[in-house]
Amino acid sequence: MTYQELVEKLPYSKPFLFVDAITEVSDNHIKGIYTFPEDSDFYKGHFPNYPVTPGVILLECMMQIGLVSLGIYKLRDQNIDLNNNATVAMTENNAQFFKPVFPNDKVTVESELEYFRFHKLKAKVKMLNAAGDVVCSGVFSGILKSN
Repeated sequence: MTYQELVEKLPYSKPFLFVDAITEVSDNHIKGIYTFPEDSDFYKGHFPNYPVTPGVILLECMMQIGLVSLGIYKLRDQNIDLNNNATVAMTENNAQFFKPVFPNDKVTVESELEYFRFHKLKAKVKMLNAAGDVVCSGVFSGILKSN
């Protein structure tokens, strides 16, 4: 599975796709990037004179790269289509926020697998800014349910 094929299997589309590219992937690790466009609607109302990316959007980006993309990769040999016959649900998150993310900031999300069994995945995920500083981090878990 190529990096681009992995992104194409994500059950999201613009404007709610927070993955530009997957740059590394293995059975125990994934790394991807995303740049937050300055024309994103959420900036219009989230501190209008000082736009900051909402924490929930940062979490979503971390989940899309660090959990869902890793899960898709781990299930690559199974015939599961997240766009038609399966759902993904977050079951746990323990996140800490350290730095703001502004419009046009490019972030890198890195995830290390803790476990994957019975279609439940748990991973340590962190988001870094362009300077390499940790923006936020946490332990996330989610489950893939076939319909």
